[in-house]
Amino acid sequence: MKFLELRHVEPEGAAAYLGPLEEYGELTVARLWRESVPTATDWDAVIVMGGPMGANDGATVPWIDEEITLLRQLLAAGVPIWGVCLGAQLLAAALDAPVWTGETPEVGVRDVSLTGAGQADPVWGDLPAQFPALHWHADSFDLPAGAELLASTEAYPNQVFRHGRSYGVQFHFEADAALAGEWFEIGEYQVALEASLGAGAVEPLLADVAAISDRTAPWAEQVMTRWLDSLA
Repeated sequence: MKFLELRHVEPEGAAAYLGPLEEYGELTVARLWRESVPTATDWDAVIVMGGPMGANDGATVPWIDEEITLLRQLLAAGVPIWGVCLGAQLLAAALDAPVWTGETPEVGVRDVSLTGAGQADPVWGDLPAQFPALHWHADSFDLPAGAELLASTEAYPNQVFRHGRSYGVQFHFEADAALAGEWFEIGEYQVALEASLGAGAVEPLLADVAAISDRTAPWAEQVMTRWLDSLA
């Protein structure tokens, strides 16, 4: 199978999702901050990762609007999409759902609860009904028309949705503490974290992520494997 990853900053790649992707096929990475947005839609699936920009930042990040246009073309062509954090917001925008900034950022390890539909979902249903995950976002989105809500948190209810064969995932199953540590090499990330959680928040956050990584990494592999298996 042929997979495309749309990456927005170098440290936010497929990570724990990578093993199943490489097992099922060949992954091509488009680094959108230095490459043109691809135009082809002849992929078996597309993975859209996170980043510090937002789906509404087209005025300052011109390729964001081009990326949303590509996602619309992919959806129209029947290409399934897996969107992570920003990627989930971009998927929602491509499905014509509003993307908006919440009152308080959701940052840190928080519990996610599967809905009834989530517990019955063939990709997510084998996970615990409630599980921890790393969150790092201030933006969220309305549930797209025709989508089914699969998981929620109290602060931001739309955490996982399914639209056809595509999934939007607001949290970061893919990131362990080592990868999250690389995010802080981007100054904007550390400033944003300390604005949300206070000075010195980096080390406690990384400790929290390390404490759940032995569970979240296998879960990331599990859901990605089930998704790819359904596509294959």
